[in-house]
Amino acid sequence: MVIIYTTSQCPYCKITREYFQTRDISYQERNVEEDGDAFAEMIQRSGQMSVPVIEVSNTMLIGFDGQRLDELMSNITQEL
Repeated sequence: MVIIYTTSQCPYCKITREYFQTRDISYQERNVEEDGDAFAEMIQRSGQMSVPVIEVSNTMLIGFDGQRLDELMSNITQEL
C-alpha cells in the first residue's frame, strides 16, 4: 500500500502524485492541511511535520526521491 501525505500547494507533492500516476500505481492521498487527523497520523508515524511524506509498505520516505521510490516500488513488485 502507498500513502502520500500532502498539502494543496506543495510542489513536491505534485511531483510525487505525477510519479505514481505516470507509473499507474495506486495510492491513497491524505491532505494534511484539510484533515487534522491525517496530520496527526503523519507526525506520529514519521516524526515529520513537512510534506510530502510517502509510505510504501510501512517504509517512510520524507520528501520526493525518485531513485528511492523506484527501489521501494521494485521491492514491492518482486514480493508479488
